[in-house]
Amino acid sequence: MLHRSINALSPAHHSHRHILDFFVTKLSLATLAGRFSFAGQSQGWQPLLSPALLKTEILAGLTVALALVPEAVAFSFVAGVHPLVGLYAAFIVGLVTALIGGRPGMISGATGALAVVMVALVAAHGVEYLFATVVLMGVMQILAGVFHLGKFIRLVPHPVMLGFVNGLAIIIFLAQMSQFQVMDPDEGLVWMTGIPLAKMLGLVALTMAIIWLMPKITTAIPAPLAAIGVVAGIVIVFGIDVPRVGDLASIEGGLPSFHIPMVPLTLETLEIILPYALILSAIGLIESLLTLNLVGEIVNKRGGASQECIAQGVANTLTGFFGGMGGCAMIGQSIINVKSGGRRRLSGLSAALFLLVFILVASSMIEQIPLAALVGVMLMVVLGTFAWQSITILRKIPLTDAFVMLLVTAVTVMSDLAVAVVVGVIVSALAYAWNNSKRIHARIHTTPEGAKVYAIDGPLFF
Repeated sequence: MLHRSINALSPAHHSHRHILDFFVTKLSLATLAGRFSFAGQSQGWQPLLSPALLKTEILAGLTVALALVPEAVAFSFVAGVHPLVGLYAAFIVGLVTALIGGRPGMISGATGALAVVMVALVAAHGVEYLFATVVLMGVMQILAGVFHLGKFIRLVPHPVMLGFVNGLAIIIFLAQMSQFQVMDPDEGLVWMTGIPLAKMLGLVALTMAIIWLMPKITTAIPAPLAAIGVVAGIVIVFGIDVPRVGDLASIEGGLPSFHIPMVPLTLETLEIILPYALILSAIGLIESLLTLNLVGEIVNKRGGASQECIAQGVANTLTGFFGGMGGCAMIGQSIINVKSGGRRRLSGLSAALFLLVFILVASSMIEQIPLAALVGVMLMVVLGTFAWQSITILRKIPLTDAFVMLLVTAVTVMSDLAVAVVVGVIVSALAYAWNNSKRIHARIHTTPEGAKVYAIDGPLFF
């Protein structure tokens, strides 16, 4: 599908075909993500419940759970809600999608793309309206799955996919920059300087180095998990004063409880929450389905779009009734999971359950993990996700393809994913129509009776 979409964008000039073939082959999403190798994984057959497989899946889930904590807390702050609201969302959405989602190995949870939309609703109407919105959002996503609307993700051209990947890589990178800020009593948040900055950068670099070197030494445990363990051990043993997870907020809490959103059941309430639910459901499904395609390229599996829509909808509906902020697929954590060996539902299930254990009984331990270690893991995700080759071949591919890729990347960073994908698809379609309109020509001849006949050759648009 991606190969056809690329060719459809620039059919006007036959000489571009070999460039396009190169473009698609070299920049396939599987190749891009494959460069980010956490652990070498055998592609051979393994027994379903073999001890080695269980260990790999569970450790991959533990790695993902550790990476989920600071992100869920940070996105809670973005949305203007308590950290536990984000953590509960990460647990419930991650649990449900791991059980019934369309792509085993894919990770879902609270995301920044949704949080930036929620903040206005929470500020204006309060968190109860957010819960009601998340429930309605889930119902819409279930309907999208029932009516098989997820199949339309196939219409997204390859340059749009690349722009999406590059844009999200930049967003993940920018999100890590907030960890280099500290609270000043007089000036509020300020950037680190001097020795604190040097210690933070040193630990980030150490984490990244361990992730890079670990697969060359052993694949017994996922490299990110080893890096987090080593760096956390160094910080705790030597008492290095650096920001830790506990400095963001306490993650201690109880089990999420059933809670019907306390909002009036009136048309006025519906008028308030409906626009937000539409936007959130669209963003959530688009990001989830594009991530589903990305993970599918890595594990060589196709399909599952409708099932993923239903899973996301069920997850968000339940989340709204259990005090969570909703969520969708997470490209960074999904790549961490898959490249750590998590290819089955057990890894996603383990991640969700580990996250619940952190909240219930292990909060004091998790809060001691230095943020530098988690930043290092996410920066390795950035390096492996960004399509670096797309920069070097910008001058070799058709101008419209390069423009669409850059446009989607920019809009993803500056606005949101849903707008970026819609804009990219529209511009690609217009470029396709324009290129094909230049191929049409007419042959004119006169019949013996004196009538002029116009024979139209080429695509005709009405």
